[in-house]
Amino acid sequence: MKLTFTKMNGLGNDFMVVEWPADRPLPDAALVRRLADRRLGVGFDQLLIIGAERPRDGAASYRIFNSDGGEVEQCGNGVRCLARYLAPRFGNELTLVSPAGSVAARVVDAETVSVALGVPDFRPQSLPFIAPREQERYQLDLSGQSIEFGAVSMGNPHAVLAVDSVDRAPVGILGPELQRHRSFPQSVNVGFMQHESDRRIRLRVYERGAGETLACGTGAAAAVAVGRLWGLLGDDVEVSLPGGILKVSWRGPGTVLWQTGPTSAVYEGRIEI
Repeated sequence: MKLTFTKMNGLGNDFMVVEWPADRPLPDAALVRRLADRRLGVGFDQLLIIGAERPRDGAASYRIFNSDGGEVEQCGNGVRCLARYLAPRFGNELTLVSPAGSVAARVVDAETVSVALGVPDFRPQSLPFIAPREQERYQLDLSGQSIEFGAVSMGNPHAVLAVDSVDRAPVGILGPELQRHRSFPQSVNVGFMQHESDRRIRLRVYERGAGETLACGTGAAAAVAVGRLWGLLGDDVEVSLPGGILKVSWRGPGTVLWQTGPTSAVYEGRIEI
């Protein structure tokens, strides 16, 4: 069977977008990994699957699979790409539904999309994260040193570390080590945040099941949420990632966080599965 797809990206965080056939089961991990292979398949950070049936409370339903084959709860850049992909059919303001809940999206112009990523949840059990109580900062021993970080769920789990320089941060060492730590039973996305002002941060993210990516939408949201909790950031923050700039707006605890950034469709294709 030949599967039609669209290759899309948000700031270099790249996706294979597929309207999955109603008569076929969702792909298993082996198939996802084959499709994700950048030499033998399409190549992507995440596979975005649009459900065949339209949900009652939204324009479309979707599922997200990392390049390692594992399913994940949410992806900020991915949702923005889905909104742009579906806007010609459902309009520039639409609601998308995943197993993690509903996301409101607004297509601002030909490239720019805003999404409401929900209310940041700092409760350890929401990630899940094994901790005796909710705190602004946590500590774990990694690589022979004590690492301090914040933890928040943006529909998926995030740990955020403050660093003096993202260029010198040991992303490839501490990222996988924190992901494997027993305190995160379902692993965690790890952000390395460099604070520049109350309106701007730099960020690198080591993602679950994908490694370091050029941009992570929920990672940017998590970094702003943690940075604001720590008193470092204001309501509107520019997040500079290796792939480009995301804008995050959050008015504080109990309010919905919005994120805005560019998306692009790269090409359409067909592949045998």
